[in-house]
Amino acid sequence: MSETQKGISSQIPDPDLERLHELGYAQELGRRMQGFSNMAVSFSIISILAGCLTTFYLALYAGGGPALTFGWPLVTLMSLCVALALGEVCSSYPTTGALYYWSAKLAKRNAPVWSWTTGWFNLIGQVAITASVDFGLANFIGGFLMLTSNFKPTPLSILFIYGVLLLSHAILNSLGVHLISLINDVSVWWHLAGVAVFAVVLAILPENHASASFVLTDFQNNTGWSGRGSGIFVFFVGCLLAQYTITGFDASAHMSEETKNAATAAPKGMVTSVWLSGAAGYVLLLAVAFAIRPGFDYLGAAGSLITAPIFIIQDAIGTTGAKILVGIACIAQFFAGNACLTANSRMLFAFSRDGAVPGHRLWHRVNPKRRTPTNAIWLCAFAAFLAGVPSLREAGGFPATFFAIVSIGVIGLYISYVIPVFLRLRQGADFQLGPWHLGKWGPLIGWVAVVWVVFISIICLLPQFSPITFASFNYTPVALLVLFLFVYGYWLLSARKWYTGPLIQGTTAELLEIEAKFDSFSKERSSTESFRALEDALDSRVGNPEHQTKRFE
Repeated sequence: MSETQKGISSQIPDPDLERLHELGYAQELGRRMQGFSNMAVSFSIISILAGCLTTFYLALYAGGGPALTFGWPLVTLMSLCVALALGEVCSSYPTTGALYYWSAKLAKRNAPVWSWTTGWFNLIGQVAITASVDFGLANFIGGFLMLTSNFKPTPLSILFIYGVLLLSHAILNSLGVHLISLINDVSVWWHLAGVAVFAVVLAILPENHASASFVLTDFQNNTGWSGRGSGIFVFFVGCLLAQYTITGFDASAHMSEETKNAATAAPKGMVTSVWLSGAAGYVLLLAVAFAIRPGFDYLGAAGSLITAPIFIIQDAIGTTGAKILVGIACIAQFFAGNACLTANSRMLFAFSRDGAVPGHRLWHRVNPKRRTPTNAIWLCAFAAFLAGVPSLREAGGFPATFFAIVSIGVIGLYISYVIPVFLRLRQGADFQLGPWHLGKWGPLIGWVAVVWVVFISIICLLPQFSPITFASFNYTPVALLVLFLFVYGYWLLSARKWYTGPLIQGTTAELLEIEAKFDSFSKERSSTESFRALEDALDSRVGNPEHQTKRFE
């Protein structure tokens, strides 16, 4: 390109940059991601080869085949409503802070509280989801090693594998968004091809399959609950398999500042990841369900919890075939854990940019060469590891504390999803639509999303098994109470005095100057010390009234 062409191209307005400036932020992260890669992050986090398999035991206990054949489509449809409603808001405000920023912008009163609540529930929920995916993978790797060697997993050995996985994800994420985009693009095709392999192999190789009645109509209630209405409750407990799986799709919104044409690509990424996962996941679940051989002790397999599908597959096609399918699933789950950490770190970066996290100056740091929030990546990985430590304390073979954290991940994320949707509905006709919107269907879809999140959150909080013992007790309400105490205790004791909502980093002219400096650093024309001085200058605006946006008051 000639110098003249470069000059002309530099003068062409960049809609993404202009919109980001209108939202009050400079382009600190590298915007190099295409729409497919944006969708791939959310699709990888949902990871049907992770969630569907590691929580398959729930359907075996609660609901049986009907929880799969009817529960999965139901939850997919409801989750799609949530994604559609979020996508409409995302199109109006495509920023990495995403949900907590939206809540601040949309709230008519008490905007800082709404923003604070949304941000912390989303951040903690993402940490828990990262932990659940990699912990599930650690168990699957343990199961794979059992198939290939004399390895006998213990809580300590699984925790070690878990730590190695988080370490590897942190390293990969630190290498820049180019590599992450490539990994996520490969992940999409790996998942889809993997589901196809599962379906074909489990359809052809088993000598016997489960009957259609077993998969479609044979309702199972192995939860211990009985009495009037227990069947309906048990069915929705089985539906938690789907709800645990189809979550984390807000990642597309968190990657907005690194995505080209973000106001359209990010909402499309969320919606596409949900319906594509729903379709492919349904094929996977039916393939595994039909592979359950008549007479097989599937409840005994369910007792192994996370690794239950491994024993079903091994019984159906033998050890050699099981090695191949479990290996495919392990690689897919590795992709999922990596994507979880990507989204988690972006949320921490954005929330720290606005001063809401203790030590925010440190977590807001960006690598000057790769334009990646390296410190946030490593803190999220460490926090996820701590979330997995309670799994060492097993009760009757069931790491109850850990699974409570997993449930908190789902509830935390979905509460953070529904708050901006609810606030958008309260805006009514005052809500300013972005280029991607739902038209007249927006309010209806939004209210469906709100009602569903409230309903499924209640199911998550209720005791799922009877009799209630230390091993079977649902610790989710306890964990949720701790979360509420932290979020609102921190608010009342400290944050209400200084957190007034997202910051405005400067005027358009100031933001352009900041970006020019960032570009010079990435091209190695300035020292690291100068780059840190610029970041310190940005961080010093936290708590400065001149840079607190009046739009959120």
